[in-house]
Amino acid sequence: MTAFSSRIPAMDVLRGCAVMGILWMNIAAFALPEQAYFNPTAAGPLSAGDILFWAISFLLVDGKMRALFSMLFGASMLLLIDKEEMAGRDGRRAQMIRAAWLFLFGLAHYLLLWWGDILMIYALVGLAALLFVRKEPLSLVKWAFFFFLAHFLVCASFIGTLYAWGHAAAAPGAAPQISAGFANFIGSISDPGHPAIRDEIATYQGGYGGILRHHVALFGGQWVTTLPFVTLDTLGFMLLGMAMLKGGFLTGRWQAEQYWRTARHCFLIGLIPMAALAWWVTATGFAALPALGTVLSWSFPFRIPLAVGWAALILWLVTRFSPSAILARIAAVGRLALSNYLGTSLLMCAIFYGWGLGLFGHVPQKILPLFVVGAWAAMLIWSTLWQRRFALGPAEWLWRSLAHGQAQKIRNSD
Repeated sequence: MTAFSSRIPAMDVLRGCAVMGILWMNIAAFALPEQAYFNPTAAGPLSAGDILFWAISFLLVDGKMRALFSMLFGASMLLLIDKEEMAGRDGRRAQMIRAAWLFLFGLAHYLLLWWGDILMIYALVGLAALLFVRKEPLSLVKWAFFFFLAHFLVCASFIGTLYAWGHAAAAPGAAPQISAGFANFIGSISDPGHPAIRDEIATYQGGYGGILRHHVALFGGQWVTTLPFVTLDTLGFMLLGMAMLKGGFLTGRWQAEQYWRTARHCFLIGLIPMAALAWWVTATGFAALPALGTVLSWSFPFRIPLAVGWAALILWLVTRFSPSAILARIAAVGRLALSNYLGTSLLMCAIFYGWGLGLFGHVPQKILPLFVVGAWAAMLIWSTLWQRRFALGPAEWLWRSLAHGQAQKIRNSD
């Protein structure tokens, strides 16, 4: 295995951008009913500003930042394994131990704070990714696109089944229970007056005990059923990240012009069809099946080039403008990515849930970016100040200490 530095500044910047970008997409899931993540009309009538927020999120952020984070996770796995093996230890075993603790972190995050956790997914998928760490870059890319295809087929089959259900419900002489069941399903993902959506709003506007019980119930059912829709694409992006690390792309070794050309081509490939899909969904008035199908399935092929395009654009900025004060601050956010990810969940839940300020369901969607920008400012400030004294973030320190079975160095002066 090629030896890499365990701390790559370009990857720190990428990771910082990814964790900040993920908050932009997650803000709707913190502040609004879960269904609004897929269809904004589930939160109520839309203003022009609400539609603009949705369009920006859909075109530039949805799925792309999680994909970028997944690529970086896959690359970081290689760095960890390489570091452990250079020290004469079992790199795969070290990764499995880290994954076990990461799963527990994610489980606590899911149950105690927020239902949208991705750490458990990364822990599980990371174990599968271990099977591919010795493969060459081209083989990794081929496997990545195999899993991308599998993901698309799973999602497209699910959406196709919903359309078939809808046709059956609308057919003359359809059984009343079929028509009623389909109508209830459509209402549950698009009608703000539907009992399921009203109940969710009441839950998150209520006390902590009710929210905890709700999350326990979700984990026992919904979380397991969503695994087929999030594991295959995550694995694909992890393998793509491994290939990009081995090829020198993620380390900032390419020339600035190469990164710029890659970004330009990827955005041209991805943005035009994404814009067409956004226009189609808007033209339907955010009808339930077109909106759900577009977010879940039809946009997926174009997220791949857009995720790579984002990586290339950020690395072009790193290559072209480093050293830079703002890039240094973003890199600090990236070095504390786990702490920032969990910290933003704590902050946003305290703002929107009933045990905090109780703003859940009350903030118009067009206003949500203000909360994101405020959290970004907090990340940039605290991450930089923290690293003046500490080598690791609090969550990173706890994770590493648990994985090693002993307390790790945290202060820079130690």
